[in-house]
Amino acid sequence: MTDAVGTAAHLTAAPARRGSAAALRLRAASEYVIIPVLAVVAASLIFALFLLALGKSPAAFLDLLWIGGFGSAFSWGNTLSRAAPLILTALTVAIPAQLGLTIIGGEGALVLGGFAAAALAVPFVGSGAPAAAVLPLMALAAMAAGASWIGLAGLLRLKRGVNETISSLLLSYVAIAVTLFFVEGPLRDPASTAKASTLPIGAAYAVGKMPFLNVHWGFAAGVVVAALLGVLMSRTTFGFAARITGGNIRAAQAQGLPVGKLMLACCALAGAAAGLAGFFEVAAVQGRANASLAAGYGFTGILVSFLARHNPFAIPPVAVLFGGLAAAGGLVQRRMGLPDATVLVLQGFIFVVLLASETLYGRFSVFRISGRQGRA
Repeated sequence: MTDAVGTAAHLTAAPARRGSAAALRLRAASEYVIIPVLAVVAASLIFALFLLALGKSPAAFLDLLWIGGFGSAFSWGNTLSRAAPLILTALTVAIPAQLGLTIIGGEGALVLGGFAAAALAVPFVGSGAPAAAVLPLMALAAMAAGASWIGLAGLLRLKRGVNETISSLLLSYVAIAVTLFFVEGPLRDPASTAKASTLPIGAAYAVGKMPFLNVHWGFAAGVVVAALLGVLMSRTTFGFAARITGGNIRAAQAQGLPVGKLMLACCALAGAAAGLAGFFEVAAVQGRANASLAAGYGFTGILVSFLARHNPFAIPPVAVLFGGLAAAGGLVQRRMGLPDATVLVLQGFIFVVLLASETLYGRFSVFRISGRQGRA
C-alpha cells in the first residue's frame, strides 16, 4: 500500500518537475531576448537626445519611421525587399560565429556574388536560353564566388593563423575593387555613361515578385536559407560539432572532431549566403552589376547578426526591423530635412550599445538558475 502511494506520488510529481524545469529554461533564455531589446531602447533614447540637439522632434522621427517602414503595403514591400539581403549577409556572420569566428566580410562576398551572376548571364542575353536553366546557373555562380571568398578567410585562419576578422574585412575591399575594375573596364556597357555598369541581364533573366506581394523572391529565399541553416546548426551532428568547437577548440580536437573541415565548411556556407544575396540584388533589383551593389547591406548584416545573438531563426525578424529603418530613410530626409545617413547614425548607436550590453550577460540573478533549482 505504501509502495503504491509512493509510486502514485512520483508519477504525479514528474510532470510538475518537467514543467518547472521548462519554466527555468525559459527564464534563463529570456535573458538573450530582454537584454538586446533593452539595448535597442537605450540606443533609441540616446538617438532622441541627438535629434533634440539638432532641434528636431524625436516623436516626428518615430512617426515618419513607422510610416516609411511599416505604415502601408508599399512600405512593407520596400521593407521586406531591403530585409532580404540583410538576412543573407547576417547569416554570413552568424554561421562562423558558431565556431567562435568573427567574419565581417559579407559586403565583399555580396558584391562579388552579384558580379559573378551578372557576368555569367550576359553571354546568354538574346540567345534564347531558358531562364529555368540560366537563373540556377547565375545563383550557383554567385554562391560559389561568395563561398570561395569567405572560405579564403577561413583557410588563412586555418593554415596561417591569420585573424579572420581582419582578413575578411580586407578581402571585402579587394572584392569590391576587383568588381569595379571589371565593371568600369573590360565588362563595361558602352551605353552606361552616367554610372558604369555591365550589360543588363534583361527581363528574360530577371527574378520576379512573389504572388500578391510587392516583394521579390529574395525575401522568401532568405527566410528559407535561415531556417535550413538554423536546423543544420541546432539539430544535426554537424551543428553540434561546430558548437563544441566554438565552445572549446582544444576539447573538440581532443575528441577527434575535424575542426579544420568544420571551419572551412562554415565559412563556405556563410560566403554562399552572401553570394546568394548578390544574385538577388542583380537579378531582382539592379538588373546589372555596378557600384550600387556595395550598398552597405553586408555591414548592416553584422549588426543584425549580433542583435539576433547569431541565431539563424532570430535573424529574419531582426532583418525586417532594420529593413524598415532603411526603407524609411528617404522619407525622413524629405520631411525633416535630415541627411539620409541619419538612419545610419541610429544603427551606429544601436551597435555601440549592443556591444556594451555584452558585459551584462550573467549579471542579473533573475535570469540565473541555482544548482539546487537545476537539480530539482
